[in-house]
Amino acid sequence: MLVADNVAVITGGASGIGEATAKKFGEHGANVVIGDIDESGGTETVADVLDAGGEATFVRTDVSREGDVRQLIETAVEEYGGLDVLFNNAGTEGALADFAEYESDDFDHVVDVNLRGTFYGMKYGIQAMLADGGGSIVSTSSVASATGIMGRAGYSASKAGINAMTRAAAMEYAEDGIRVNAILPGIVATSMQDRVAVQRPDTTDRYEISEAMPGRADPEELANAVLFLGSDLSSRITGVSLPVEGGFLLQP
Repeated sequence: MLVADNVAVITGGASGIGEATAKKFGEHGANVVIGDIDESGGTETVADVLDAGGEATFVRTDVSREGDVRQLIETAVEEYGGLDVLFNNAGTEGALADFAEYESDDFDHVVDVNLRGTFYGMKYGIQAMLADGGGSIVSTSSVASATGIMGRAGYSASKAGINAMTRAAAMEYAEDGIRVNAILPGIVATSMQDRVAVQRPDTTDRYEISEAMPGRADPEELANAVLFLGSDLSSRITGVSLPVEGGFLLQP
C-alpha cells in the first residue's frame, strides 16, 4: 500500500496510461480524483478504482482551460483534504503534417493541451502542495522530447517543454518538499498509439522495431513507474525525466 490515504489527481484518467495509473493507485489505497473530457470513460475508471479498493471522484476537465484545471485541484482539496500526488497525463498527438505544412492552429492546439495543460496542473498543484506540506508531481512526456517524431512538430515541441518545466519546478520547490519528475514513454498499447499507427503505419513500425525490448509496453508498466515516482520509494528523486521505453533511446 505505497500511497495509502494519499490524495492523487490524474488527468487523462479515462483511458490508456491515466486509466491504468488510477487503478494502480486505487490498489495501493489512494483517494483518486480523475480529470478528463471523456465523461463515460472517466466514470468507468472511477468504478474500477472503487473495485480496486480506493476512493475516486470524476471531474470533467479540459486541461487546456485554466479554470477547469483549477477546479480539478480544488475538488481534490475539498473532497479529500489536500493533494499528495499530481499526475499530469492528459495529452493529444496533434496533427500529422510535414513541418513546412504544419498549420499554426494545429500547433496551438497540441501545445495548449500538452504543454499549457501541464503548466496549469503544476501551477495549481504546487499551490495546493505548498499548503499541504509537500507532494509529488509526475508528468507524461515522451521519447519524442529527446528524438523528435516525423510529422509531429507540435507534439515533439510540447513534450520537450514538459521536460524543461519539470527541471525548473523541481529546482524551485525542492526545499518545500515538492518533487517534480516526468516519464518518457515509448510505444505503448493505447488508443492514441492506435490512431498514430493508422495514420502512418510505416513510421510506427520503425519506432516499434527501434525498442530493444520486444512488443509494445502495457499501460500498467507505465503506471508502475508513476506509482514509484509518486510514492516515498523515490523520496530522493526530483527533476528527472525517466525513460520507460524498452530501450528506445539506446539506439544510435
